[in-house]
Amino acid sequence: MAEGLGDFLGLESRANKDTLAYLEQLAAQPIESLVKSEPEQLAVTSQTILRSVQALSKRHHISIVASAVGHGTLRETLPELATRTTELSNAVPRLDAQAEHFSSLFSKSGDSKLLASRKKAIRLLQNSERVVDLMELPSLLLSAVSTTPLGYSSALDLYSHIKRLSNLYSESTLVSSVLEEADDSIRQLAVDLIVALEAPNLKLAAALRTVGWLRRIMLELISDMHMDNSLQAVFLICRLSNLLATLEALDPLRQLAEEERKRQRKTSHSWAGGQQTERYLKRFIEVFREHSFSIISISKNIGGTSLGANSATANESVAAAPPALSTFPIHLVEMLMDTLRTYLPIVSEQTSRESILTQVLYCAGSLGRLGADFSMLLSTVNVPEWAGVIKRHRQLAGRLESVIGDHRGNLPEATA
Repeated sequence: MAEGLGDFLGLESRANKDTLAYLEQLAAQPIESLVKSEPEQLAVTSQTILRSVQALSKRHHISIVASAVGHGTLRETLPELATRTTELSNAVPRLDAQAEHFSSLFSKSGDSKLLASRKKAIRLLQNSERVVDLMELPSLLLSAVSTTPLGYSSALDLYSHIKRLSNLYSESTLVSSVLEEADDSIRQLAVDLIVALEAPNLKLAAALRTVGWLRRIMLELISDMHMDNSLQAVFLICRLSNLLATLEALDPLRQLAEEERKRQRKTSHSWAGGQQTERYLKRFIEVFREHSFSIISISKNIGGTSLGANSATANESVAAAPPALSTFPIHLVEMLMDTLRTYLPIVSEQTSRESILTQVLYCAGSLGRLGADFSMLLSTVNVPEWAGVIKRHRQLAGRLESVIGDHRGNLPEATA
């Protein structure tokens, strides 16, 4: 009946259950009740609903207005959303294709130059501290070389470390450039050490230290050289340079001796001068004796240092050459003999000539303790006193030996 009433009232069949239930309720009531009570109940219910709507509007009017405004924009945003959704659905296949292309391009199994360069950049970033330390090695080496000799050992150790890195990473251009800078610094150190060997008053300990540093440099730079002969030759050249420089300081005395020699040549009668020449010769012999003994004694210590297995790889031409120390004393003695031949005949007084010859004999005896006695060469000086001076010198030396022998023989009795 409620459905028939609904059709009669023109309600759609899709009316909700509340409507149908209300129609059923109306159909079940008598007409008198519908005429009298139903309008009042509807009015009360309508008033109640109105008050409820008013109260709801009062409490939530802001939200309702905002909702109404939002619903008003849906007519514009929904078409735009549909358009964007269509664009997105069309872009997804292209995105998928690009993702597959990227995956195939940068896969681990692929051979990509770009990926290799990125890996190299990442590896370089990871080892940046080591690279910085490597690049600082030349400056550290230069600083060690520029300091006092106390830093030379550290410089050589640092250079050996760079050489080991060069052997391990021979294909690295960075390591090669570091080695080139280190080579320049270590060669400068070698030059400084050679200059140090020319210093005046060089002592044995300082000479051995300097030659030891030079040996380490030569082993690093030129490992196939014959170290004994080479280092002795370098040392002898440096000390000879120092000796010549010291003798050049005697030039004022030598010039006076030259003037006396010129006057002697011009003198037709007997010559009675030579005092300035005597001063020059005595000072020359004194300097020669001091320096020659020091040079040869230190050089013998340098040559006696063991070099280990590296000396076995000597070049044949260098190894065949005579040792520098065996020929150097001959050069020194010849320099002294030339000076005596030139200036000793200018000294006119016999006692002065004998004094000079005695001084030369002491010098010969001093070098004789090192195996370089040249007393027999005095005959080439061409002065008549040399034989007597040598005879007296030997007699005096014999007496001195006998006195020393007697003293040694009496020493136990004196001790007792």
